[in-house]
Amino acid sequence: MPGTTTSDRLSENVRKLQPSATIAVSSKAKELKAKGRDIVDLSAGEPDFPTPGFIADAGRSAIAAGRTRYTPSPGVPELRAAVAAALEQRHGRPIDPARVVVSAGAKQALFNVLFSLTGPGDKVLVPVPYWTSYPEMVTLARATPVAVQGREETGYRISPEELEGAWSPDVRALLINSPSNPSGSVYRPAELEAILTWAAERGVWVISDEIYGRLCYLEHPAPGILDFPDTLLERAVLIDGASKAFAMTGWRIGWSVSDARLASTLGALQSHTTSNAATPSQYAALAALTATAEQAAELDAMAAEFRARRDLVVELLDRHLPGTDRVEPEGAFYLFFRVDRWFDGERADSVALCTWLIEHAGVAMVPGSAFGDDRYVRLSFAASRRDLEEAFARLGRALGS
Repeated sequence: MPGTTTSDRLSENVRKLQPSATIAVSSKAKELKAKGRDIVDLSAGEPDFPTPGFIADAGRSAIAAGRTRYTPSPGVPELRAAVAAALEQRHGRPIDPARVVVSAGAKQALFNVLFSLTGPGDKVLVPVPYWTSYPEMVTLARATPVAVQGREETGYRISPEELEGAWSPDVRALLINSPSNPSGSVYRPAELEAILTWAAERGVWVISDEIYGRLCYLEHPAPGILDFPDTLLERAVLIDGASKAFAMTGWRIGWSVSDARLASTLGALQSHTTSNAATPSQYAALAALTATAEQAAELDAMAAEFRARRDLVVELLDRHLPGTDRVEPEGAFYLFFRVDRWFDGERADSVALCTWLIEHAGVAMVPGSAFGDDRYVRLSFAASRRDLEEAFARLGRALGS
């Protein structure tokens, strides 16, 4: 109609929706590269390794075998069973495959859970710093995200005391992420148990995003919610997927593990949105989860390289930008470090600083404001060592002076 703007025609469901900041920065970097600019892009949370050959072969074989039709909405039985078996091996407890729902990436699995558990009038606690999509997904579910500020000295791992300070009777759920995107921090078993205990006492659902769980650089594996007894898990959901540890971001395979009743609801919801995750991708993920010892060595090599890069970026930060505060990266593949000492009239916040750096230094990173803390930036070390060394040399020249 004349005089009606596009925003006037949008549903209230999406009117406040913001685009992904990480994708926006990555797109800007690709745009500048296409124009011939020399850009070191450390913005995207995506492994730079190709999908391992045995996984890609399984996807191609599935296509060749005609596995290109619909599957059950929650996923092919073989994949659900493989997810359950992998969790049983990791956590030492049996998992019923009926509790597993396979989705088009962990992002969809997370949205399905939030959409099914929360709605108008509900609040969801979201620790800061958070993955940029968490508050947006909560808002899409018509619930309200409530930021919970952790402490720098604990790597921003939140405690029951901080949760209690943010709690109110309309809090329905808590989102936790360990290893964390963007901070790389990993909860300790006692910390995670304390959170689960607090949530059980308050009747709050715990949604645990463990997509980086296989990428942990501590002496022990990253703990997960399935390490704890059922009495603490009556209102708990695990989110995981194939994207990060298996270098399968574009294959779009994730999953949730919940109680059987919620799993049935999630499958029903998905049947009315995307139906099943892509069928060949499901069989590729099945190969990843059932890898032979020789095939698993290729996956272990990727994880070992991420560990080496973690050590490298910490050393490079100390060398080129000495005295810069950071969150110690204990997992995932990010370095979250403070940059507010470089704010000035031209670079007043993390967005302005990142914009200035991509233009003047040719380095793309994600501003901390996207993760709820404007004092920081996130650098992805899912890049070659050569690119990492070049990026820090440029940052040293641009900011060190």
